[in-house]
Amino acid sequence: MSAVEHRYEVRSRTERYRGRIFDVVSEEVTMPGGGTGVRDFVRHVGAVAVVALDSAGQVVLIRQYRHPVGRHLWELPAGLTDVSGEDLAAAAVRELAEEVDLTAGRIDVLVDLHSSPGFTNELVRVFLARDLADVPAEQRHERREEEADLQVVRIDLDEAVRMVLAGEITNASCVTGLLAAARARDTGWSALRRADAPLPG
Repeated sequence: MSAVEHRYEVRSRTERYRGRIFDVVSEEVTMPGGGTGVRDFVRHVGAVAVVALDSAGQVVLIRQYRHPVGRHLWELPAGLTDVSGEDLAAAAVRELAEEVDLTAGRIDVLVDLHSSPGFTNELVRVFLARDLADVPAEQRHERREEEADLQVVRIDLDEAVRMVLAGEITNASCVTGLLAAARARDTGWSALRRADAPLPG
């Protein structure tokens, strides 16, 4: 018989910073030993990412500069879930069009991940997009600022997995999405969830 889990109750909350994408808060939380502890964390709006897989078995990757790590990283098309009223699948389709000029005839859920739960509540839903087609030229999104530097490539899924295992791809949602896509492909896509599947928790 398993022990009853402790309920971590929030006694107080202090907002340290409020921004468009995330807030920084401190919460006083009850601990199993009877006392309380303070936990500082980033409260994030959430994000989506897309493994876009074409009919030749290639995935669409982007190479983008990320200032916190001071270098370019290989990533999936991805973005924030910060548009009011927009469901997650629609956000994924929007990001696919804006970042790599593609549409998808089919979209499924690959995996959900908490990107770094030791300091943020950010939840990323990674979708699998198939039946890809180009966005018409007149509807393409103009890329500005960091997005103007995006490099877009197509790489065989197995080669992308090799890059993950070699440490050449380190972005968390990209690593997770590529490994999940390879596993889903190898098992006949049987584990995929519907695009509107509920989020965990």
